Amino acid sequence: MQTKPVLTLDDVKKIAAAAEAEAIANHWAVVIAIVDDGGHLMWLQRLDGVAPISAQIAPAKATTAALGKRESKIYEDIINNGRYSFLSAPYIQGMLEGGVPIMVDGQCVGAVGVSGVKSSEDAQIAKAGIAALGL
Repeated sequence: MQTKPVLTLDDVKKIAAAAEAEAIANHWAVVIAIVDDGGHLMWLQRLDGVAPISAQIAPAKATTAALGKRESKIYEDIINNGRYSFLSAPYIQGMLEGGVPIMVDGQCVGAVGVSGVKSSEDAQIAKAGIAALGL
């Protein structure tokens, strides 16, 4: 039997605070979503001024990154390179850049999804949040 680290509420709060700080430092209104390894929502934070749809997109990006154990941008690139059949993949809806898995010792323990600004900026915020864990 293998053992695996899991996200704690303290971990999630650290990630959220660092992601929020990155967004605020850049004057970006976003939604920050953090999920566990099964894509279950642990945190949702909607900054002032962000479009309401971002509250749906951010968790979808996070879930996609967690279930796939890779950045959601990979799926966006697959589709943009012509593999349109990938749009029918089950349980994967957030196939846009901005979902980043949280990897610990080669294990995915969850993911951060951000929505509200350019996709590359969403990913920047997610990565800043994850960096707060010092992995």
